[in-house]
Amino acid sequence: MARRLVSSGSKFEDILGYSRAVVDGEWVFLSGTTGFDYQAHTIHPGVIEQTEKMLDNMAWGLKQAGARFEDVVRLRLYLTHWQDFERVAPVIGKRFRHIRPAQTMITACFADPRILIEMEATALLRDKAKPAAATKPAKRRAVKAAKAKMSKSKGRAKSGRGR
Repeated sequence: MARRLVSSGSKFEDILGYSRAVVDGEWVFLSGTTGFDYQAHTIHPGVIEQTEKMLDNMAWGLKQAGARFEDVVRLRLYLTHWQDFERVAPVIGKRFRHIRPAQTMITACFADPRILIEMEATALLRDKAKPAAATKPAKRRAVKAAKAKMSKSKGRAKSGRGR
């Protein structure tokens, strides 16, 4: 499957040479997403409002990539002020509490001092992912192992061993 790039049309994607999301096989890698309002070209000064908008922006990016929050397996949360964690945790928890992806929180500063929070995500498209046992090479190995076992037991029976 070819790699597919998702763009939001942000000028920063072109300047920095990145994509909003990259779909590679059954994996979706969502770039760091902020609470910036891309339509109005504004950002709210409050961390709670930025968090809510960030989650909306993430939902949009995941949808464009064919994923949704339920497919997310990994989150990385970046906060300007670690003290904001207790305030934003319930907002983020509302969307991810039932999914429970792996998550890391990092304190960082951003190029735009108005940005207080950013999050990136990794998602697995389960309907495209196949369990290893269902793949052809795994089936071939299982059949080969079963034939080898049957061949061994026939050899023991002929030689009188294994009784």
